[in-house]
Amino acid sequence: MKDNFSNNSAAYAQFRPTYPDGVFAFLHTVLPGKQCAWDCATGTGQVAEKLVKLFDHIEATDLSENQLKNAVSHPKIRYSQQVAEQTDFSDQHFDCITVGQAVHWFDFEKFYAEAKRVLKPNGLIVVLGYGNIQIDNPGVQKAVTKLYAEILGDYWDPERRYIDEAYQTIPFPFEEILHPEFAIEHTWKRDQLLGYLSTWSAVKHFKEKHKMNPIDLILPEFPEFEQVKVTFPVLLRIGK
Repeated sequence: MKDNFSNNSAAYAQFRPTYPDGVFAFLHTVLPGKQCAWDCATGTGQVAEKLVKLFDHIEATDLSENQLKNAVSHPKIRYSQQVAEQTDFSDQHFDCITVGQAVHWFDFEKFYAEAKRVLKPNGLIVVLGYGNIQIDNPGVQKAVTKLYAEILGDYWDPERRYIDEAYQTIPFPFEEILHPEFAIEHTWKRDQLLGYLSTWSAVKHFKEKHKMNPIDLILPEFPEFEQVKVTFPVLLRIGK
């Protein structure tokens, strides 16, 4: 798995959007058990924190030590530095595995083999993500789309295409469970929006090559605004 986020963990924890409670309310209705969950590639613990209402205990792993240092603390969550494809967990240990905005970085075949090993016989695997940002201010949306597609077009990792394809083209060798559609909705001020854009992996790649921040290239095109409503479609695959 690539590690594109260790150097920006504090910003990741502060500015990345959080999944709506409705996703986890639905998950509650389909879970076969609620003893123990594994939040894989937990980052700063955004999904793990949501799981504390559903499970007695959560194991949260990430390959990045820096991400884990910035993770939310909770007595139900135990963090450990492990890669997704090989863990020290025992066989048939978890009622549920969650992966938030990360599965596209994995070695699919190895990760799914590991997931099947550690899941209980009726356990669920939940792959979460969120699609491209939608902004209710047309001028801001135009500038952000230009940053995403034109300025950073060649700087996205190839795996980004799985997000653009709404996780519908990832391998998913499980019996799929149907679910409602969900969306993330926030109202952000200017600094929150810019902070989110700064967490994009392609921004990091652009900076490394050109020694400048590509976000500066669109700031002259930003209209003045106090706040904007932003929406992200939730990408969701649930299987057993």
